[in-house]
Amino acid sequence: MSITKDDARKVAHLARIAVKEEDLPSLAGELSAVLAFMEQLNEVDVDGVEPMTSVTPMRLKRRQDVVTDGGMVEKILSNAPDAREGFFAVPKVVE
Repeated sequence: MSITKDDARKVAHLARIAVKEEDLPSLAGELSAVLAFMEQLNEVDVDGVEPMTSVTPMRLKRRQDVVTDGGMVEKILSNAPDAREGFFAVPKVVE
C-alpha cells in the first residue's frame, strides 16, 4: 500500500502535526514504509505461539494484595503545611 502526498497531509492534520509542504513527500514515504512492514508482519504464521512478557522466560514478581497505610504517615505528613491528628488540615471551603 502506498501513501500519497495528500494522504500524508490528512494524517498530519488528524495528528495535529504541522508539516511543511516540502516535507510531505518524505513523510508519505515513511508512512508507506511503516505500512509495508505491517503487511510483512501479517504474513508471519503465529498460530500456537504463546504471548510473552519478555524474550527470556521468567515469572513476574507478585505481592500480597492487601490494603495498608503505607507505613510512613509521619514522613508524608511532614510535607504538609498543616497536619492535625494524623490527617492533612485544609481550610474550610463550604459553610
